[in-house]
Amino acid sequence: MRSKEYLEEIRMTPGLKRAVLRKLEVSQGTGTVTFHLVTDVSYSPEDVEYARGVSKKYVPSGFSADVRVLKSVPDEAGIRRAVAQILKNRFPGIAAFVDPEDIAVEIDEGGGRFFISVGELERERMTGDGVLDTVSAELARSFCGSWFGEVRFIEKDRGEIVHEAPPEAEYVAAPRFFPIDGYEPIDGAKPSNAIYLADLVKEMTGVTVCGVVSYVEERATKTGKPYFSLSIADATGQLRCSYFSKKATVEKVRSVKQGDSICLTGDNEIFNGALSFRAKQIDFGHAPEGFVPEERPSRPVPAQYRVAFPAPVSDLVQGTLFTGKPLPKEVVDQDFVVFDLETTGLNNSPTMGTMDHIIELGAVKIHGGQIVEKLSTFVACPVRLSEEIIGITGITDDMLVGAPAVGDVLADFYKFSAGCALVGHNVQFDYKFIRYYGEKEGFLFDQKQYDTMVMSQRTLRLSHNRLNDLVDYFGFTFRHHRAFDDAFATAKVFLELARISGKLS
Repeated sequence: MRSKEYLEEIRMTPGLKRAVLRKLEVSQGTGTVTFHLVTDVSYSPEDVEYARGVSKKYVPSGFSADVRVLKSVPDEAGIRRAVAQILKNRFPGIAAFVDPEDIAVEIDEGGGRFFISVGELERERMTGDGVLDTVSAELARSFCGSWFGEVRFIEKDRGEIVHEAPPEAEYVAAPRFFPIDGYEPIDGAKPSNAIYLADLVKEMTGVTVCGVVSYVEERATKTGKPYFSLSIADATGQLRCSYFSKKATVEKVRSVKQGDSICLTGDNEIFNGALSFRAKQIDFGHAPEGFVPEERPSRPVPAQYRVAFPAPVSDLVQGTLFTGKPLPKEVVDQDFVVFDLETTGLNNSPTMGTMDHIIELGAVKIHGGQIVEKLSTFVACPVRLSEEIIGITGITDDMLVGAPAVGDVLADFYKFSAGCALVGHNVQFDYKFIRYYGEKEGFLFDQKQYDTMVMSQRTLRLSHNRLNDLVDYFGFTFRHHRAFDDAFATAKVFLELARISGKLS
């Protein structure tokens, strides 16, 4: 259904001149689509009858249209709450510095104005990131009339940041080890076990790592003493370090080449402010034949949300329920979280080089076959965004100032998605990001996954199966390359594809 065109027609009658469409109800049993409209002015039976006539044009053959109209005049307190919630969901970095008393509202006959008071530090972000336009558009979807925002600048004493929730107990994951086979001495450390490289994340002494050499080069200090720069990899990670040779064994070390499997024993210590492994002894050795890394148990689901908070959401058309075909039982009986990420680039695997970073996460939850909840937040980024990424996503460095860290965001996303299957368009691309960064925080995203790209290839057989192709095919509208909008559109596509195919697999 084309909501914009529908409302333009509806608003041509006086009693519905500023009406909004609050929700749709579809009864498959009676074949009736009920349009729930909200108006802020008095309306007549003729207005309702006119709306029924318009609504009939927007339902497919075989369905009848009914209209319910509610008169509701917005109040200042309700608008203030709505503004605060929109900021919290769409601009969490700004919301953190806007208190309830910083929002003022003036209502007039045609809608109203809202005013947000911010300090000097937030001035540029409030006026340069489209914040006011976004809040105005969101208000117009829920409240009658037109809404305009202004920014007021005041002196604000930030004081202490108060954390309402008590801190989570520190999570300490026990490091994993594997036995070393094929040991051959060089320095003679005689290690029996090696730590997984992925678990070498804290200061440790006398620890052994074991992996295949991917790089080795002999160098010399300023005094001419030889040392070796080495890179090794096991099945869980990579490590680069230096080894200072001993006179008695230097020739044996010179025989180490790329592709050999070696053991390095030494200390993982802080050097120049960062963890660095200092190899003291080197020997030959390898992981057991056919070794498969042990999966680390995930951290428990956090007790509460910390930085990204779910909010109710509804889709005015909830897919295209007008097809008359019900959703498969397996879709109605289980919950799904449909998610999308915006990132600094395409590298989602550490084996391909430096991992790119997540800069925005958007997700919606499907319960009982309905889109019911959303989670959306920017993510702090340690590198500056490229002009290409800014051009594609519309996200700028300033928009990420004050955004929560990726570990905190993924903790909340882990809670949001607990017990749900994961859905995405080309889902493996985004899944590798959350898997990698989640594991660094101890959260194992191991849910079953569904890919709308694969589903569309199997079900529709279009010439192209990009998300925008599917959105156009089903007649949806969305703003591409923003995480929440992509996730919301993907959820609608997912429900339609499941409805058409009658199954998930």
